[in-house]
Amino acid sequence: MSALGFANSLGIHDNALLVRSERSSMLANNLANADTPGFKSRDIDFKAILSGEAERQSSLSVNRTSSRHIEGSSSEGYESLYRHPLQPSIDGNTVDENIENTEFTTNAMAYNASFEFLSSKFKGLSGALRGD
Repeated sequence: MSALGFANSLGIHDNALLVRSERSSMLANNLANADTPGFKSRDIDFKAILSGEAERQSSLSVNRTSSRHIEGSSSEGYESLYRHPLQPSIDGNTVDENIENTEFTTNAMAYNASFEFLSSKFKGLSGALRGD
């Protein structure tokens, strides 16, 4: 039987809360720059992070074929991706306000769900410590 700890008790929800918070900031930035010419809409692939795909891709090694090549570096965390617009705009802005609002709302609901789950876990853990 494994020891009781935060990692075993909380699962991935504490990390998911952090990523969802960062994604919320990114989506809000997209909405704030909806009228900025040339602004490129960005997002995080949350499903790839959840499945560990982003970590696997960042740990790939780079082969150098010449000593003059610059060494490759791996990135930590997640990768910020550019969103492809459904309709290109004349000024080069790729923000679609309807999509951004939908993604922001969906992300906010998922953030609240993770927060409520963590809150109930902490209540359960504190009840167990008190002997309730």
